[in-house]
Amino acid sequence: MDQAEGASDDRAAVIRLLLSSSLMLFLELALIRWLGANVIHLSYFSNFVLLGSFLGIGAGFLVSRKSWSLWPFSLPLLTILVIGVFLFPVSIERSGSDVIYFTALEMNGPPAWLALPLVFVLAAVILAGPAELVGRCFGKLRPLSAYRYDLLGSLAGILGFTALSFLQAPSVVWGTIAAGLYLLLTVPARRLISAAWGVALVMTLTFETMQPGVSWSPYYKVTTQKIAGKGDGFLLIKANGVPHQLMAPAKWKIEQGERIYETPYLRLPGNALKDVLIVGAGSGSDVAIALSNGAGRVDAVDIDPRILQIGAELNIDRPYADPRVTRHTNDGRAFLESTDRKYDLILFALPDSLTLVSGASQIRLESFLFTQEAMASVRRHLKPEGAFAMYNYYREPWLIDRLAGTAASVFGHAPCVDTFSGAQAVVSVALAPANQHCVTAWTPSSPQVIAPASDNAPFLYFRGGTFPLLYTVTLICILLTSLVTVRALGGPLGPMRPYADLFFMGAAFLLLETKNVATFALLFGTTWFVNALVFAGVLLVVLAAVETTRKFRTPPLPMVFAGIAASLALAWIVRPEWLLPLPFAPRLIAATLLAFLPIYLANVAFAKRFQNSSDSQAAFAINLLGTIVGGCLEYAALFTGYNNLLLLTGLLYLAAFLLVPRAKTA
Repeated sequence: MDQAEGASDDRAAVIRLLLSSSLMLFLELALIRWLGANVIHLSYFSNFVLLGSFLGIGAGFLVSRKSWSLWPFSLPLLTILVIGVFLFPVSIERSGSDVIYFTALEMNGPPAWLALPLVFVLAAVILAGPAELVGRCFGKLRPLSAYRYDLLGSLAGILGFTALSFLQAPSVVWGTIAAGLYLLLTVPARRLISAAWGVALVMTLTFETMQPGVSWSPYYKVTTQKIAGKGDGFLLIKANGVPHQLMAPAKWKIEQGERIYETPYLRLPGNALKDVLIVGAGSGSDVAIALSNGAGRVDAVDIDPRILQIGAELNIDRPYADPRVTRHTNDGRAFLESTDRKYDLILFALPDSLTLVSGASQIRLESFLFTQEAMASVRRHLKPEGAFAMYNYYREPWLIDRLAGTAASVFGHAPCVDTFSGAQAVVSVALAPANQHCVTAWTPSSPQVIAPASDNAPFLYFRGGTFPLLYTVTLICILLTSLVTVRALGGPLGPMRPYADLFFMGAAFLLLETKNVATFALLFGTTWFVNALVFAGVLLVVLAAVETTRKFRTPPLPMVFAGIAASLALAWIVRPEWLLPLPFAPRLIAATLLAFLPIYLANVAFAKRFQNSSDSQAAFAINLLGTIVGGCLEYAALFTGYNNLLLLTGLLYLAAFLLVPRAKTA
C-alpha cells in the first residue's frame, strides 16, 4: 500500500468513526428519552438504560476484535423494540414505599424484575452495533487520534439531540436521523435490508407522532385528551403516559374539585396577595385560582415549556393572557436564587416530576426544591407579612410529616397541615404565627419525623435506613451480566490485567460526572439545558485533555495523579451551597473550575496511558465497562450525599494509580 492509499484509508476510517460515534451517543440519548416516555415508570429507572448503553458500548469494542459482527442486528432489534413497545404498552409494576412514585394508582404490566432486565439487555445489544463500528475504526488509527475523533462524533450526537430538544421535535424526527445514520454506515450490499428496517422504524414513530394530542417537551411525551362528559375547559394532560395535570375552570376546581386548591387561602386569610409566586404553574389552573382570590401580580414558574404553552393556548380562564401574570420557563429553585423580588405568598403547586435526570441517581426535576436550604430561600423571599404553602397528593403519611417538619424547622414554628382523602395534603406556614389560622395543630402521624432533605442529599422520597431491595437486586444483576459479558467476549481476564487501572479510571470518571450533574443542577437549575451543557462540557474538557497530551509534553503520571487528588480535595472542601449567593458570572466561573479541573487532569492521565496501549480496543472497552461499576456506585449518594462521592472518587483514582504498570509511570 503506498502512502496516498494509506492516507485515503485513514480519511475513510475517520469519517466512519465520526458518523458511528455520533450515532452511538444520539441513539443512547434517544433510547433513554423514548423508552422512559413509553414504558411507564421506566423514567424513574433511566440510569438503568444508561448502564445498559455503557455495557453495550464496552461489548461493542470487544466484539470489534472478532471476525463476526453484531452490527447487522442493531437496527432490526431497535425497530422490533420500538414496534413492540408501541403496540403493547408496558407499565412497570412496583410496590412498597422505599421510593415514591407520583403516578397512576392502577398498574398493569410485568413486574420490574422482568421488565428492567429486558430493557437493559436490549439497550446493550442495540448500542453494541454502532460501538462495534467505532471499535473497528480504533483498530485502524493511532489510539489518541481515534479517541479524539470519537469525542468529536460524540459531541456532535449530544449537540444534535440537544437541538432537537430545544425545538421540541417529535420522535419521528429522532428515528429518521438514526435510520439515516444506520443507512450511511451500512455496506452497499446490505443497504436495501437496512432501508426496509429503517422505513419500518420511521413509520412506527410516524404513527406515534400523528396520534391525537401527542407532542414532546424536553422532558416528557405530552398527551392531551378531553374528558368524556365534561364541557369546554376540561383537559387531561398526561406526561410519559401518566395523568399529570387536570386543566379545568378555576371555579369548578374550587367548588367541586379537590379541596387542596382553596385551602392555602383559607389558612392564610389576611394575606395581601399583592405579589404571588407559583412554582409548578403548569397549564395555569393554580394561577387562575390565585387571580380569582385577588392576586395583584403573579410570577408563574414552570420547568416545562410545552405544558406552559398548552395552558396559554387552551386554558378556558386565560390566566396567561392576564396582564398581572408573567410566565417564566425555569427550574423553581433556580428562579428563587436568581430573583430579588419579595412575595406575599409563595406556592409550590403540585411540582412533582415523572422522570429522573439522566446520569444522576435519584435526582428528579424537583429534587432541589424541597430541601431545607430551598425552604430557607423561600423564607428569605417573603415579605414581613408573607406566607408559604405547598400541596400535592403525597401518598405516604411519613412524607407529609417530613415536609411539615422541614417547614417547621425553617420557619421556627409548626405549619398548618390539612389532609384529604388519606394523603392529599396542604402545608401552609406564615412568617408570623399569628398570620396563619390552622383548624387543628399539626400532629405527626409517627413519633419519628424523618429529617429534612438537604442540598447535599436531596432525596426527599428516600426514607433512609435500608437500601431499596429493587435497586439492590437490579444492580447486582447488572454487575454480574457485565462480568459475564467481558469474560465471554474478551476471553480470560488475566491478559486484561495491564489495563486494570483504566477500569478504575472509568468508574471514578462516571462518579465525577454524576457529582457534577448534581452540582450544576443545584447551582443553575435542574433543566434539560443545564444537563446538556454539563455533558457537552465534559466532552469538551476530555477533548482538551486529549489535545494537550497529543501536542505537548505533559508531566509524569505521579504528578498528574497528585493534581487529581488536590483538585478533588478542593472540590470537596468548597461546598456548592457556598457558591449559591454569588452573582451568575462568578458562580459559573467557580463552579466550572471546581467541576472540570479534576476531569481535565483525570483525562490527561487516561490519555497518557491510552496513547501507549498495545490494544486500544481492549483498553477502551475495559475503561467503558468500569463506568458501569461507577454507575452502580452512584447509589452510594443515597447514604453519603453527593459531596462525599468525591471521597469515593479519590479512592478509585488511588486504586488506578496503584495499578498502573510501573513501566508506564515514568
